[in-house]
Amino acid sequence: MSTAKSSSAARTANPTVDWHAVPSRLRARGLRWTPQRRAVVDVLSKATGHVTGSELIELCRAIDPDTTPSTVYRTLDILEELGLVRHGHGADGREEFHVLPESEHGHLYCAVCGRAWEIEAGEAAELVRSLESGRGFAVDVSHVTIVGRCAECRS
Repeated sequence: MSTAKSSSAARTANPTVDWHAVPSRLRARGLRWTPQRRAVVDVLSKATGHVTGSELIELCRAIDPDTTPSTVYRTLDILEELGLVRHGHGADGREEFHVLPESEHGHLYCAVCGRAWEIEAGEAAELVRSLESGRGFAVDVSHVTIVGRCAECRS
């Protein structure tokens, strides 16, 4: 199991994608390259790990106060279609966005202390196999969130 999820405030530049190509990719879909979309892409290009929509809106408004939630969420939907972000759901049901996930993963959340860990696809393999063979159900691990109590809170 990996270490506790890093704070969304800890951000470093993400060099694994050509963020400069995003404007042309959006225009190719008939979309305008607006200052608000520029703010979303600018924030995401510096992000690592997970960020909630509300955190993203706040960070974008620091760049462009006219940024609206609807623009942020529509842009996130498009960027997810382009494979630049993936969304999952936290223990409280809110969407979290992961910038350029290196691998498909789910999440463990401790209901007592609030810490979170990533579940790598390999760790979930037995559960995934069991659900597929027993129920014919193909699991999208990126949407798996398991809530429980961590070892420290259980002791």
